[in-house]
Amino acid sequence: MDLPHRLTSEVASITELPTEGKRFHDNRDAAEDEFRELRDELASWQRKLYAAGQHRVLILFQAMDAGGKDGTIRKVFRGVNPQGVRIHPFKQPSKVELAHDFLWRVHPVVPADGMISVFNRSHYEDVLVVRVDDLVPEAVWRRRYDQINQFEKLLVESGTTILKFYLHISPQEQRERFQDRIDDPEKHWKFSFEDLEKRKQWDSYMEAYTDALNRCNTSFAPWYVIPADQKWYRNLAVARVLVSHLRELNPAFPPAERDLSHVEIK
Repeated sequence: MDLPHRLTSEVASITELPTEGKRFHDNRDAAEDEFRELRDELASWQRKLYAAGQHRVLILFQAMDAGGKDGTIRKVFRGVNPQGVRIHPFKQPSKVELAHDFLWRVHPVVPADGMISVFNRSHYEDVLVVRVDDLVPEAVWRRRYDQINQFEKLLVESGTTILKFYLHISPQEQRERFQDRIDDPEKHWKFSFEDLEKRKQWDSYMEAYTDALNRCNTSFAPWYVIPADQKWYRNLAVARVLVSHLRELNPAFPPAERDLSHVEIK
């Protein structure tokens, strides 16, 4: 399966990479058909992964506001067994969390054997918003790139597959999505005036994302930069990556502990 959106080399700026999925697929109907097939396959692999209890998968999503993290998680993981998947949103840290190192709140929610953990935002916020809003000295957040790489290497060497997705939208697409939230009363709950303040910092966030992706794009935990202006392509691209890696893991239902051929329930 072709996985064209893996970040394979450093980029001068994340803004050089495409945000339009229709550049890579010109048939929405065909893309949505393929996505539904992959989603069914994903659910099947997840059931085997959970039953076998031998592999761990960590999936994390980063994006600008309105970038589609919630929608991607909702669409891609529809139909999976909720017993085997945990979704963890990382919001503003609490006072207790701030009293510890920045990875303290992350380690307890990484996946156990047989589990898939999905991070909606992640430890990367500590080199993104922390940097842009100048919440800690530069000397502190610059050390975190290496600390993140060491942390992710520990997880991988302990048997975790890590898949990192940056959902890449354009400022024009973000504006349209914000406007849609304003125009639709059922989406008012999604809108925050704080998002408008973050939008003013777009260029600073692009610089922060560029450094984060370049500095933390490793052979053991690579980044996938997904063109996300078209939701239908975004969903397909993410599903392709997930299914491709699950095929490589190839989990299987475990055999019965004892011979069941003569067992009859009366």
